Amino acid sequence: MTNAPASATATATATATALAPDVFSLPDLASRELAGAVVWANDEFFAEKENLILPGDPVFDPALFGLKGKVYDGWETRRRRDPGEDTAIIRLGVPGRVHGVVVDTAYFRGNYPPRVAVDGVWIDGHPTMDDLLDAPWQLLVPPSPVAGDARNSFEVPDPARRPVTHVRLRMLPDGGVARLRVHGEPTPDPRFLTGTIDLAAAENGGRVVDCSDLFYSSPENIIAPGRSRHMGEGWENARRRGDGNDHVTLALAGEGTVDRVEIDTSYYIGNAPGAASLRGVRCVDDLGSPDRWIDLVSRTPLLPDCRHRFVVPPTEQVRYVRLDVFPDGGIARLRVHGRLTEAALNAMASAVPADH
Repeated sequence: MTNAPASATATATATATALAPDVFSLPDLASRELAGAVVWANDEFFAEKENLILPGDPVFDPALFGLKGKVYDGWETRRRRDPGEDTAIIRLGVPGRVHGVVVDTAYFRGNYPPRVAVDGVWIDGHPTMDDLLDAPWQLLVPPSPVAGDARNSFEVPDPARRPVTHVRLRMLPDGGVARLRVHGEPTPDPRFLTGTIDLAAAENGGRVVDCSDLFYSSPENIIAPGRSRHMGEGWENARRRGDGNDHVTLALAGEGTVDRVEIDTSYYIGNAPGAASLRGVRCVDDLGSPDRWIDLVSRTPLLPDCRHRFVVPPTEQVRYVRLDVFPDGGIARLRVHGRLTEAALNAMASAVPADH
């Protein structure tokens, strides 16, 4: 994603991001906002395991102490006095192929683990703890040194990028980790994507591939689950002082036909866009070809703090959509309701492990 201003006449921007996304710009599959959960840890004496996947950056209060000592915004185990390692298991909010992992040790300076490792496994359904503890875990990140009070980033090599439903963080031998981010390519279960769905939703496999400006907040927010609760949970760009307009491009869960669109400006009262449009294109190679894009919602005025809903006339199938706001302003949510093609559903089914 870039912060460059958009051209007033540009219809689409073909970006390297769309073709080969940066590993750490891919969705965080473990995010609590996508219903990820830390389901088990062998020890959480000083700080709770659930902190690992909280949204937002860790915080630190130097004066805050509890009965067990200093309070940290992260997962922290006691000092290990016997051989072994400390482990937490996370159920991903959306199954997927893991491309990169961030182990953030923010504020853990004298109590961070010297090394960490990350494993993954695919287990269909709703496994018990016995299922998880005895699972055939596969290595994603081998035991690797980490620094304290730092974002430690690890790319997962191609051969290890099998779809997984759970990851396991291991601290060698003990210590504290503030946040765990698991960036990857969603591989949702196609059995739950038949019929009319939100093709743009992150939980269904939609993702942001380009954005003109993300000064105040991330465009990832517009495809998050649920409704925003305040202005900070949408996408807001800077005030535009030059020509052009701001825009965001999304890869849909798969190729599909669009039936309805919702453009939500909730909580944007003095900073909503004056107007917006939504267009779609079928092929990634056509992202930079203005004549290939089709109108889904033609340019239309927007109201502040309002959910705008549009019925889309029958059109050809699309794989990418671009939301343009004129000239700038905040969007809380974008919903692109439609149906995946049979070919898209079959492609998703082929990405799921054979024992699914």
